[in-house]
Amino acid sequence: MLGALLHRAITELGLEGRHLLVAVSGGIDSTVLLEGLSRVAGECGLTLSVGHVHHGLRGQEADADEHAVFERAARLGLDCSSERINPQALREGTSNRERPTLQEAARTLRYEALTKIARKGSADHLVTAHHLDDQAETVLMRLLRGTGPSGLGGIPEVSADGFVVRPLLGVTRLEIEAYAEQLGLDWREDRSNASDAYTRNRLRRHWIPQLAQEFNPRLLRSIARLAESQRRDAEWIGGLVDTASARLWALKQDEIPGGALEAPYLEMTESGWAELPEALALRLANRAMQEMGAGRDVNRVHLGRIWHFLSRSEAASGATLELPRGLRIVRVRGGFRMGRIGVDE
Repeated sequence: MLGALLHRAITELGLEGRHLLVAVSGGIDSTVLLEGLSRVAGECGLTLSVGHVHHGLRGQEADADEHAVFERAARLGLDCSSERINPQALREGTSNRERPTLQEAARTLRYEALTKIARKGSADHLVTAHHLDDQAETVLMRLLRGTGPSGLGGIPEVSADGFVVRPLLGVTRLEIEAYAEQLGLDWREDRSNASDAYTRNRLRRHWIPQLAQEFNPRLLRSIARLAESQRRDAEWIGGLVDTASARLWALKQDEIPGGALEAPYLEMTESGWAELPEALALRLANRAMQEMGAGRDVNRVHLGRIWHFLSRSEAASGATLELPRGLRIVRVRGGFRMGRIGVDE
């Protein structure tokens, strides 16, 4: 069953004949992914290699995980590479507001390490073992913490640049466990997955089972359908945002005496903002903050203030809106300027 699903996913994602780097932690999900791909590789024309990341957080257990992954790759006749990372280092020297959680730091460095392995080995894609349960957990986590419509899109099957693919997103954890049992696979268990110290673990171990029992036995698939529907809508809306942003601003970077460059800024038009639908205007404000590197620091209040400020075409020259991360929008002749630098009026 899972093999057929993987085969279909490979076909639908256009991965036939490609070199795939499979991210393998040693846990059941990535072990099943690697085993399943190895069994359809021949008929799909796939070239497979294995990438592992040692996070340096679990001592000898992590060493054993790494060893187990190399052993499994060797049994399958596949090349295997490992990179070591230090998530704690990414958290040092930053303010409380900007400091990522340990899990966020680990995720960022993990993808960087796997991308490095993939590029070095000339792999066409990085394949991860995210599955349907992960999708549901991600959507619920974002909903509970507060998210906009785009956050409800969850984990995409293919990353925006097409490099990362997740062929198991339609497969449940129960189906993965059944496949592993059927084939008699062995895998490594990360003891931290059983700890209720992490919100995602509590959600997985307690809240989702209770919600499914009380309200909807097919809760996971219902949430996955919501995410897929929202992603399709987001893709369409994203096209509108692309078109409007190209019309309303341009990214600039001026040269100063000596050949150096000033910090980049957005040069924005003075017209067209007031007529925008609110949903589009707020997305444009968010896109502008992202282009300035401050997407994580804004909330809906900030976005509303940006739209309101830009809609005031009658604002006096020099009028300023202060924003997070040292950004500001200043009214200048003929429009507005958004950035972290002084602006000539």
